[in-house]
Amino acid sequence: MESRARLKSSFIYLANAVSDLRGNWRTFATVLAPLVLLGALCLLPDALSLQHQLAEKFAPGTHNVGWRMVQMPYLRAGQPATSLPWWLEAATHLLVLLLALGANLIVLCAIRRDRAGVRHERIMDEALAIYREAGRLAPAFYWIVFLQILAPLFAFVLLRVDFDVNDALLLMLIYLVEVAVMLLAALAYLWLYFARYALVFDARRSFHGLLFSRDLMRKRFFRVAIRIVVFLAVWSGYNSWAAVSFIFVSVILGPVGALAGYLWATIFVLDVVITAVTYGTTAFFAAAGVRLYEDVSEMASMAASDAAASVLTTPPEPVGVSG
Repeated sequence: MESRARLKSSFIYLANAVSDLRGNWRTFATVLAPLVLLGALCLLPDALSLQHQLAEKFAPGTHNVGWRMVQMPYLRAGQPATSLPWWLEAATHLLVLLLALGANLIVLCAIRRDRAGVRHERIMDEALAIYREAGRLAPAFYWIVFLQILAPLFAFVLLRVDFDVNDALLLMLIYLVEVAVMLLAALAYLWLYFARYALVFDARRSFHGLLFSRDLMRKRFFRVAIRIVVFLAVWSGYNSWAAVSFIFVSVILGPVGALAGYLWATIFVLDVVITAVTYGTTAFFAAAGVRLYEDVSEMASMAASDAAASVLTTPPEPVGVSG
């Protein structure tokens, strides 16, 4: 039985994810559409600022869109286009992060319902059911994600600290400590990767989900970690291409949109497309992760069954009786 439960190639999991999403694409599009629009609105100030900087750098003198407060009638030379308060920018970025994580939760809930064969005939009824299920799991989901990224977050904060030292040996020691923290943070993230899947598919909350993920990775860490790293690498590649496409298209279509009088609409449409690509890839790799989670869970279950069977079938050792 152990031979039937085995890990497949990373690209087989990705190919299976394509078929999973294609079979239920209307539902995924319906539940993700509101999040895409909200995420695009939150990123609109950043998109306008980026377009302004690109236009000034690559096509100075052309029309472009800038984001500034109403009280500022003009921009002084060298002043950035975006002038939102720092707390408002931080709030929009935090909201974008929460929406991205919420999209991951919604996709997992949609896949779980599809796996269980629980689906409404009308798409809107199914979307509302998915939102209700995601809403019930949202507090536990965000708590698990916070615990999961706690080590990488600590590493990120440590890397942002500027150590002003003149001793070369001490500077080298600090650098080695930062590298060690980064490696430990990456390992912790991989060990706890399946915690969110355990919450949605097996109702394992909080530390139970984290410990369950650790148990799944035990004795097969490197084999599973390689596939997770491939998922993350391909996902970051897709998003990098999307960002490059935004830069290229904004430079090409910016003057065209200015001449047509719809530059703001052009930038917003590009912002929506980039956000949709990001959330679409999130759904794609979440589906691949579900396939991997199912295989790893089956392998762990079979290993536990074999261990229990070997204990039951092992005859007890004879006990000697002394005269």
